[in-house]
Amino acid sequence: MKGGVLVSIGALLLGLLLAALDQTIVSTALPTIVSDLGGLNHLSWVVTAYLLASTAATPLWGKLGDQYGRKKLFQTAIVIFLIGSALCGMAQNMPQLIAFRALQGLGGGGLIVLSMAIVGDIVSPRERGKYQGLFGAVFGASSVLGPLLGGLFTEHLSWRWVFYINLPVGIVALAVIATVLRIPVRSREHTIDYLGTFLIASVATCLVLVASLGGSTWAWDSPQIIGLAVLGAVLGVAFVAVERRAAEPVLPLKLFGIRTFTLAAVISFIVGFAMFGAMTYLPTFLQVVQGVSPTMSGVHMLPMVAGLLISSTVSGQIVSRTGRWKVFPIAGTGVTALGLLLLHQLDVDSSTGEMSAYFLVFGLGLGLVMQVLVLIVQNAVSYEDLGVATSGATFFRSIGASFGVAIFGTVFASRLGSELTAALSGQQLPPRLGVDALESDPKTIAELPPALRPPAVEAYATSITDVFLYAAPVALAGFVLAWFLREDRLRGSVTAPDVTQTLASNPVERSSYDEVCRALSVLGTREGRREIYEKITERAGYDLLPAASWLLLRIRRYGWAEPGVLAEYSAVPLHVIIAASRQVEERHLAVREGLDLVLTDQGREAAEKLAKAREESLAELLGDWWGPDRPTDLVRLVAELNAEMCGSDEERPHDGSVPKPAGRVRLSKGA
Repeated sequence: MKGGVLVSIGALLLGLLLAALDQTIVSTALPTIVSDLGGLNHLSWVVTAYLLASTAATPLWGKLGDQYGRKKLFQTAIVIFLIGSALCGMAQNMPQLIAFRALQGLGGGGLIVLSMAIVGDIVSPRERGKYQGLFGAVFGASSVLGPLLGGLFTEHLSWRWVFYINLPVGIVALAVIATVLRIPVRSREHTIDYLGTFLIASVATCLVLVASLGGSTWAWDSPQIIGLAVLGAVLGVAFVAVERRAAEPVLPLKLFGIRTFTLAAVISFIVGFAMFGAMTYLPTFLQVVQGVSPTMSGVHMLPMVAGLLISSTVSGQIVSRTGRWKVFPIAGTGVTALGLLLLHQLDVDSSTGEMSAYFLVFGLGLGLVMQVLVLIVQNAVSYEDLGVATSGATFFRSIGASFGVAIFGTVFASRLGSELTAALSGQQLPPRLGVDALESDPKTIAELPPALRPPAVEAYATSITDVFLYAAPVALAGFVLAWFLREDRLRGSVTAPDVTQTLASNPVERSSYDEVCRALSVLGTREGRREIYEKITERAGYDLLPAASWLLLRIRRYGWAEPGVLAEYSAVPLHVIIAASRQVEERHLAVREGLDLVLTDQGREAAEKLAKAREESLAELLGDWWGPDRPTDLVRLVAELNAEMCGSDEERPHDGSVPKPAGRVRLSKGA
């Protein structure tokens, strides 16, 4: 079973890697794609189409998986993603590529949400933390590898391989899932909010279209833009009406009555806006203005990713240990605004060191705020809204990303046209070297007369860096809003989210039960178990080794324990078990019957106190969620963790079989 779980986890990680990579791998290939297919003014939609489709589809994937089985749904998501990837690689023009990216995003949303949900099906709550770390590592790796691989494929093969590379990896994942993955049947009936999902996706699409087409393709006062804005407003009103009556709303409106959630949602929108907008246009700046290769443009972006990962990890750890969090969204939005202003200072003559420093500052700012936003939302809502509030926070970041890429694209396209016109005014150039041609294909700059190339490159530099200037006030608005967050006391069960939640742009659909499992998964680590047993022992009023308390609770559960066998079959080292055995014997809490240890009357009393202390400690970790009206699934989770902390799931020999204590022949005292 253990080997099967590991192989299944590996296949899930492959599926997740595909979806995570496709959020970033395209960025360094975009300038080359535009040169090949044309349509620089539609460049942003290559990213936006994927983000919008995956964001809208995620809640549906999560609930359909609950109803119809996650294995089949995960396989379906892989197939949709692979079909979209193959079609993207064969696209002959920009509209085709955008449409196929949307199809790919539809599958990508399923890959992200279902891969995480399946882990909950095949791994016990106590062990999930270990595997969630792997999923976080995949997201961290994809944010680094995406730009690098995109540049490598573009430079040495073709930009089409950015999409074709998904096919062999996806087929392997599909084959492994089909043959190895075995998921227990745990279907749950849902009333799926299809209409609400459709309406919120439609509202987002209308608003993104207004942002991306207004002032460029159509004038702001044109019938098309006004019509889209009115349609978006009408659909928004319809969405509110539908969500008020929906049995399981995709985004419960009552959450907006919680000030912390509303502020965090707006700040999440701003973070997504800044992050993905910048990540989309920085490779264009590096390749066109600085003249670096697609591969090296990925390398140049590593300081930004490093800053993001470092600050998000450090801030999360500090919050978990101190319980203080308000400083991080304030500092994060402030540093992000500073980073955008620094990016505005870049020009043709900027050195590699200067660019790296500015990228690092921008990444540090994003990381400081991204990790904490999910945490403070979880801290602000009631237990039954925990899962949907978590997905809501990342939903607004996804929508912000879509808006950021679209609006950055509009500003860039409009500024580029005017800057190129000013740079080339009075010059007699053939149509193939005119402003329209330079806008459609940056590589055309190389065909200009030598005297005109610097002004054209400067026009690109100014257009891209002005985008960062216009984004800075948005980040400053987030800075102002962050001051209005109320720093409520942090629940014991709320811990720093894993990197998956920090970097994923998709609003991962988890239940409240799943979220508490994730928060309490620290108990699955050796350090976490040791710490909880130290607290249990202190609460029960004993001066015992943590392992001695663990041993007493094991004997209480099974009636006996043989230290040598326990060391062989458990994760606890032999010398720790020997020390614990010696202590419980010296304190007359247990006595030997042959090779076995059994409890004395004094030991039974101690074990009962320890068991009560353990349940109280778990309940304390759950904070006010463990109230008089606590849900049955929360009671079940505490019972599961209680049982697991006795070591029942640890007792697996190296060959994977499970020992059967109940079947062992034991001699009574009189034998």
